[in-house]
Amino acid sequence: MATGLLAILVPALPMISAAILLAFFRASRRPAARLSVAAMSVTLVLALTLLVHHILVGSAAQVEPLGSFGSLWIDPLSLVLWTFVSGISLIVHIYSVRYMVEEPGYARFFALLDLMTAVILVMVSAADLLTLVVAWFLVGVLLYFLLGHDHRRAAAGRYAFWTQITYRFGDLPLWFAALILIHTYHSVSLPVIFSRIQAAPHVQLWGMPVPELTGFLLATAAFARSAQFPLHIWLPYTMDGPTPVSALMHAGIVNAGGFLFNRFAPLFEHAGWALHWAFGVGLATAIIGSGLMLMQNDIKRSLGYSTMGQMGFMVMECGLGAFSLAVFHLIAHGFFKASLFLGAGDVIGDARVHDGVPPDPIYTSVIERRPAKPSRLPLLVAASLTVLVPVVVLSLAHFFVAEHLFFEQGVVVLLFFGWVTGAQALFAAHKMSRQDPWRLMLGILASFVVIVVGYTLISHYFGNFLYPNEKMSLALYNAASIHRLSFDALVLFLAAMFVGGWALTFFADSFELGRDLGGRGRSVYLGIYALLSRELYVADIYERLGQIVVHGSRRLNVWLGWC
Repeated sequence: MATGLLAILVPALPMISAAILLAFFRASRRPAARLSVAAMSVTLVLALTLLVHHILVGSAAQVEPLGSFGSLWIDPLSLVLWTFVSGISLIVHIYSVRYMVEEPGYARFFALLDLMTAVILVMVSAADLLTLVVAWFLVGVLLYFLLGHDHRRAAAGRYAFWTQITYRFGDLPLWFAALILIHTYHSVSLPVIFSRIQAAPHVQLWGMPVPELTGFLLATAAFARSAQFPLHIWLPYTMDGPTPVSALMHAGIVNAGGFLFNRFAPLFEHAGWALHWAFGVGLATAIIGSGLMLMQNDIKRSLGYSTMGQMGFMVMECGLGAFSLAVFHLIAHGFFKASLFLGAGDVIGDARVHDGVPPDPIYTSVIERRPAKPSRLPLLVAASLTVLVPVVVLSLAHFFVAEHLFFEQGVVVLLFFGWVTGAQALFAAHKMSRQDPWRLMLGILASFVVIVVGYTLISHYFGNFLYPNEKMSLALYNAASIHRLSFDALVLFLAAMFVGGWALTFFADSFELGRDLGGRGRSVYLGIYALLSRELYVADIYERLGQIVVHGSRRLNVWLGWC
C-alpha cells in the first residue's frame, strides 16, 4: 500500500506544483522557482526510493488509482526511467532559476516544465494503452508551448509548429496500433495484451500477423518522435527555444522512441521484419546525423545533429534486438547531452576569447620553445594498434561476461560498431602530435580498456535487471536475426563502407581537396559539399511542400466560394 502511494506521488507532485504556480505564484518569481525545484527534488527522492526498494525486495506491480484509465506499471523499465527523467528535470530546473530570470512568463515557464515532467513520468509508466496514448500526445503539446515560450521570437514559434506537425504525424501510427491491439486482444491493459500475444502470436488482421503490423506502426511512431531520417528536420531547427528546453528535449523527450520499443518488447519478439526496418532506418539516421553534425558552424545545431546521430544508433540497437542496451544508451546520452547544452554558453564565451586560430610556427618554436615538428608513431605501428587492440579488448570483455551472446547476430554487429568506434578513436589519437607519442598512445589504450570493460559489465547487469527473463532477451535477438548469407553480406557492406571512410580521411589529410583536386574531381567534391551544407535539401523540400499545400488550399477556397 505504501509503495502504491509513493508511486502515485511521483507523477502527482509535479502536477500539483504546476497547479499551485499557475494559481498563486504567477507574479512571484523567487517563490515560484523555489517551489518548483523543491517539488522536483522530492520527486527524484521518491523515484530513487522506489528503485532501491525494487532492487532489494520488490517485483513488478500495477497501481490503478482511477481504474483502467490512469493505471501505472511499476516495473524495472518504469523505475529506471522515472529516476532518469526526474534527475534530468531537476538539473534543468536548477539551471533555469538564473537563466530564465529576465524572461517574461517566469512562473509559467516553471509550471510548463513541471507539467512536462509529470506527463513524461506518466507516459513511461502507463500500464494501459489509453493512458500511454494520451500522455504521448500531451508531450508534443507541452513541448510546443515550451519551445514557443518567447512570443517575441517569430522563429521560435515557427519551428515549434514544425515540431508539432511532425509529432502529430507520428501520433497517427501509435493510435492505429492501439486500436488494432484493443480490437484484436479485447483489452486496454498492456500486461494482458502482452500475455495474449504470447499465447496467440500468429493472429492475423488484413492478411498480416497482428504483432508484425503493429510493430511497423509502433516503429514509425518512434521514428517521428526520435528524429529519424527523413522525419528529423524538426530537431536541429528548434534551437530558438530556451536552452533549458533544448537540454530537456535532447536529454529526455527525444528518447521516447527507445522507450516505446522497450515497452512493447514482448510484441517485437514476434515482429522481426519491423526490427529489420528499424535497423535500416537507424543506420541511415546515424550516418546522416553524424555527417551533418560536422558541417555545422552553430554549436546548438551541431548538438542537434549529434543527437540525431545518437538516436539513430539507439534505434539501430533496438533493430538488432539489444533493447536493454538502447535504454542504457539513452540514459548515458541524456546526461551527457544535457551537460553539453547547459554548458553551450560557456563554450561560446570561451570561443570569443580564444578564437582557435593556429599560432605562428616561428613564435611557437622560439618564444614558447616547443618543437616545430612533434613526432608521431610510425604509421604501420599505429595502424596495427588501431585495428587489433579494439578487437582484442571488445572480444575478451564480452567473452568473459556473456559467452553465449557471441552466437547472436545482433551482438556481432554491435561488436563490429564498437570496433569501428574504438579504431576511430585510436586513429584520431595517432593524428595528435606530441613529443612522446608512445606515452600518449599507451594512456589512451589504458583508458579504452577501462571504458570497454566497465561499459560491458554495467550494460550486462543492467540488461539482466531490465529483463531478468533471459529467454525474452534471446527471443528479441532471434527476432532481429536475418538469413546467414544476408548477414554476411551486411557485415561486408559495413566493413567496406567504414574502410572507404577511413581511406577518404587519409586522402583528405594528404591533400587540400578544395584546392588540389581539379576538373571532374573538384566538381564532385563541391557537389557533395553543397549537398551536405544544405542538409540534403530536406528542409527545402518540406518548405516547398508546405507552400504547395497552402497554395492549393487557397485555390480550393476560391473554387468552393468560401472566400
